[in-house]
Amino acid sequence: MRILGRTALLPNGWERDVLVSIGPDGRIADVQPNSGSAAYDHSCPVLLPAPGNLHSHAFQRALAGLTETRSPAGRDSFWTWRELMYRFLDLLSPDDIEAIAAFAFMEMLEAGFGSVAEFHYLHHAPGGTPYETTAELSHRITSAASEAGIGLTLLPVYYRYGGMDRRPLAGGQLRFGNDLDRFSRILEGAKEALRALGADAGIGVAPHSLRAAGTDDLANVERLLPNAPIHMHIAEQEREVDEVRQSTGCRPVEWLLGNFAVDGRWCLIHATHMTPQETEGLARTGAVAGLCPVTEANLGDGIFDGVRFLQAGGNLGIGSDSNIRISVAEELRQLEYSQRLRDRARAVLADPDQSTGRRLFETALRGGAQALRRQSGALSAGAWADIIAIDPSRFAGSGKDDGILDGWIFTGGNEAVTNVWSAGRHVVRNGRHIHRERIARRYSGTLSGIMARI
Repeated sequence: MRILGRTALLPNGWERDVLVSIGPDGRIADVQPNSGSAAYDHSCPVLLPAPGNLHSHAFQRALAGLTETRSPAGRDSFWTWRELMYRFLDLLSPDDIEAIAAFAFMEMLEAGFGSVAEFHYLHHAPGGTPYETTAELSHRITSAASEAGIGLTLLPVYYRYGGMDRRPLAGGQLRFGNDLDRFSRILEGAKEALRALGADAGIGVAPHSLRAAGTDDLANVERLLPNAPIHMHIAEQEREVDEVRQSTGCRPVEWLLGNFAVDGRWCLIHATHMTPQETEGLARTGAVAGLCPVTEANLGDGIFDGVRFLQAGGNLGIGSDSNIRISVAEELRQLEYSQRLRDRARAVLADPDQSTGRRLFETALRGGAQALRRQSGALSAGAWADIIAIDPSRFAGSGKDDGILDGWIFTGGNEAVTNVWSAGRHVVRNGRHIHRERIARRYSGTLSGIMARI
C-alpha cells in the first residue's frame, strides 16, 4: 500500500508530497518524495505518525457520565469516585468487558491513537473467584483488540493489598487480587492470548501501586519479564502520598527512586504530586511520566509539573485512563492548559524551535513509543505503520507546518481524523472505524443490560 501525504511530518521536519509505502508485514517499507508519476492508493492532506495511548482502563468507558452528581456525604473526590467504580465493575461479565473494550479501542483509533497499553487489573469474577480459564479476561481484552484492529501492549496488573498496611482486599478490589503464583499463571495465559494478535502485539507487567504491592512483590514482579515495560500508578493523590510517607518515611517517587533501579523500561502513571527534587530525579532516570490530563482533571487529581520535568530532560506521553473522553487532541490541549492555568502564562510548553502543538505532539510520540516498547512514533522505514491522516479544513489555524498541529490540538478534535492505520491495518476510513456499526451495536446492547442491573 502506498499513501501520498501532501504534507507529512517526518523525523527531520515537515515535507511536501511524500509517498509512504507499507509492506505486507505492517511496517513502513519506504518514505520517499513523490516523483509526480508514482502510483498511490490513498491521498491525504496531512500525514502524521500515530501516537500510542500509554494508559487505559478500557472497562471504565461504560462508566463515563455516571458519576457526575454530588454524593450526600458532601465533598466528592477521587476516593468517592473509586467506590462508585468498584460497585460498577461488580456488574460486569466477561462478555460485557469484551464489548466495552472493543468500543473503547475503536474510539481510540477514531481519535488518532495507533496503539494502546491496557493497564488490565480486572482478572476475576465478582467476589474474587477465579474463572475456569485463569486469564479469561486477558483473552477478552485481546479479542477486543483484534476486533478493533488496534496495536496492543497488554499490561496484566499485580494487585495484592488494600493499602500500605497490607490490609486484605475487600469489595470490588477482590476482582483484582493475586498472589505471585496466580499472577504468574495469568501472565502466562496473557502471553498465550496475545499469540492470536499480530506481530506488533506486546506484553509488560504492571504492579498497580506502592499501596497494592509490597517491596518484595514489586521486586519479584519486576523480574518476571526482564526486558518488558513496567507500568505503575504513583503519586496520583495527596492522600496516597501521605499514606506512603507515613509508612516508609518517604514520598512515593522518592521511595521508588531510592529502592529500585528505575530506567527507560518504567512508565510512572500520573506522578502528579512530586517535589522539584522528585521531578528532576524522575526525569534523569529516562523513565516515562504517563500523563492522562483529561482523567486527571475529571478526578481532581492535580497538575503535573510539565515545565520543570521537560526542562530536566524528562520523557512523557499521554493516555486516556478512565476513557471518559477519548481524544488525542484534547489530552494534549488539557496538558498545556493546565500549565497555563497554574502559571498564568501562555505557550508554556513551547520552545524556541517548536510551537506548543508541535512540541506536545512529538513529545507524546516519543513517550508513547517508549512506554509501549513499540517501534512506532515516526514515519520512517522499519517502524510499524501507525499513521493518521488529518484534514485541516476541519479546524481553524494556518494549515501550514507547525500551525497544522496547533490548529488541530487547540481548535479541533476527533472530527479532523480521517484515516488511521495501525501496523498497516487500515481501520479508520473517512472518519469512521470500518466495523463501527457492529461494535457500537454490541456496546449499546451491553450498556442497556448493565443499566438495567444498576
